[in-house]
Amino acid sequence: MTNLYVDNLSARTSESSIRKLFETHGSVCRVHIVTVVSDQDASQPSCFGLVEMANDVEGQKAIAALNGTEFGGSTIRVTEALTKRMGSSGADWR
Repeated sequence: MTNLYVDNLSARTSESSIRKLFETHGSVCRVHIVTVVSDQDASQPSCFGLVEMANDVEGQKAIAALNGTEFGGSTIRVTEALTKRMGSSGADWR
């Protein structure tokens, strides 16, 4: 499996829309969107997503096809996610 980091998402982006976008490049195992609201600018939340693709080939295909493209009114950045394994109480994105 390959985990991808998707940056610069619109605050209106849904997990289902990201899944649909990435499924054109392979099997998507899971999608998670995170919205961060800053105290300094609560009117402009920052959003990013994590997409788990079924294998490395499909993950690299999605990166090549989608990085730098426009989606939902924003130019998205798609890269391989950094791996940080959390303890048993946290998520396990590898």
